Amino acid sequence: MSEASNSVPAGGGAAGRADRAVQWRALASTYALLPLRIFLGVTFVYAALDKLSDAHFLAGAGDPASFVSQTQAAKAGGSPISFLLGPALDHPTLFALAIAFGELAVGLGTLLGLWGRAAALGGALLNLSLWLTVSWSVTPYYLGNDLVYLMAWTPLLLAGTPYLSVDGYLARRAERDRARGLGEDHVKRRAVVDGGIAAVAIGGAGLLTGSLTRTFGRDRSAAAKEPAAPVSAAPVSAAPVSAAPVSGAPVSEAPALAPAVPAASVPVGGSAQVKDPVTGDAVYIVQPKAGQYCAFSAVCTHTGCAVDAPKDGRLYCPCHGSRFDAATGAVINGPAVKPLPRYAVSKNGDQLTLGPQQS
Repeated sequence: MSEASNSVPAGGGAAGRADRAVQWRALASTYALLPLRIFLGVTFVYAALDKLSDAHFLAGAGDPASFVSQTQAAKAGGSPISFLLGPALDHPTLFALAIAFGELAVGLGTLLGLWGRAAALGGALLNLSLWLTVSWSVTPYYLGNDLVYLMAWTPLLLAGTPYLSVDGYLARRAERDRARGLGEDHVKRRAVVDGGIAAVAIGGAGLLTGSLTRTFGRDRSAAAKEPAAPVSAAPVSAAPVSAAPVSGAPVSEAPALAPAVPAASVPVGGSAQVKDPVTGDAVYIVQPKAGQYCAFSAVCTHTGCAVDAPKDGRLYCPCHGSRFDAATGAVINGPAVKPLPRYAVSKNGDQLTLGPQQS
């Protein structure tokens, strides 16, 4: 069915309504994959430009959010293809740029519908490699978004991009050429040449965009991601809530009670969860060493997911694999860049009381 034939006919009566319903269903079936195609195309273009403009992505091993650090973490974290990560660590800049520009090519090819099956195959391979490395240790498995993206590419890999696309235009023109009596070899050669020209044009535009993003975007990204000066929260008072004010007097909100837990509930290496009375965010009170108490926000500094309770001296984010030191809150491996916010903890008898946020 060509795009030109997808108009819904007019007509009256029951027969006309039935015909229109049939045509609408056919139209919906024809373009059923278009929303998925737009989403995947836009997402991959955005992901590529985000990597190229991120000052951390191409940084060295000292940056926990860099490609090097994340690849090292994947290799040490039990990736089933860890034996293949050696070349990537030997030439990290080359592989990092290949991933970013590969995502850009896949995204543009999917959006514009040029060599749609090849673009879908490239996207599936990229997400397969990310699933087997970065997302492999995410539990439960459905929190690992790379596996979801891998499955999302399958319909486009099977169906291609025949509508509202460069592929569709070339296919319809080939049909017209055949109808004019042109030989099959000539039709195929013309389609390949024109498709190649379109690929070179789109690829050139993508390379230019990516290069400009890398050149001019990284400086702004580095400046924007400089950590701001820490602002200490106001001390939390443990005073009881006062009685209701006299009518007509200014109403002030009573200070929240500082959360407290029994010290026995926080063994060495263990934790207890409380809430920040100011923000309502979950906070882990931990005892990394005997007699040493501290507390950290349970909100990952990458995208705001909840990190798991401390285990083996680390706090793990199941969404994207970031790990934090349970004694300091520092980033062990990214994609998170900033450490977990830290809180003061005071011990009064057999109680541990959460204090204000320190950083």
